[in-house]
Amino acid sequence: MSEIAAQTYTAAILIIGNEILSGRTTDTNTSWIAEKLVERGTILREVRVIPDEEDAVVAAINELRARVDYLFTTGGIGPTHDDITAACVGRAFDVELVPNEEAYQMLADYYGPENVNEARMKMAMIPKGAKLIPNPISGAPGFAIENVFVMAGVPRIMQVMFVNVLSMLKMGAPVLSNTVACSLQESVVAAQLGALQDSWPDIEIGSYPHYRGGVLGLSIVLRSIHNDRLNAATRELLKIIREQGGEPRAVSIRSTGEELGF
Repeated sequence: MSEIAAQTYTAAILIIGNEILSGRTTDTNTSWIAEKLVERGTILREVRVIPDEEDAVVAAINELRARVDYLFTTGGIGPTHDDITAACVGRAFDVELVPNEEAYQMLADYYGPENVNEARMKMAMIPKGAKLIPNPISGAPGFAIENVFVMAGVPRIMQVMFVNVLSMLKMGAPVLSNTVACSLQESVVAAQLGALQDSWPDIEIGSYPHYRGGVLGLSIVLRSIHNDRLNAATRELLKIIREQGGEPRAVSIRSTGEELGF
């Protein structure tokens, strides 16, 4: 187990919705959630997209919640026939879906009691024992049960829900990262990057080719929970790039307190 893995928590995202699989809707929630999690010492290990099919949703929930510390679901908690997430979570945990008085009150406060019709009441049906996740944008709450957090799929609504979710999570060691880009091709520095990784086994180093402005280049990401060691390894990387005839460029520096020499 790496040092980062030993001092952080793990998470998965389950994206529920035919609209994502069809290409009609683009998922933007994953990158947003991942960035918020890593700041709090939780590493996203898997993202899965599945259709609005009850058996598939139940199976995925049970598989993923057993493998990670936190499972976040997005989508499927609205008032229509294809919003099946709450029922699926109930099945996964073998608990009843029951009218939740607090959830009803949230809907009544938002829409007015006279406008909480049968369709909207569906959004007040919550697995027994679950804790609600407030939704100030559209009223209908998400919920949390054990290590599963159920949220809306609409990005802005999911984001305000997730702010509340963060207070429910344990804090791991924040993972810092430095991203350095250059115009060198991966094969030019492959051996040196391997040696750099061997020299810094507690730092995760990944290389990612890119094609920008008609030029093939490389982005190299270093991640660690130790600011000083991350910066020392980054300085070695800058030296490697320059020795191979490249000019390093800082893309994202999330370490602090030291001059890196760009």
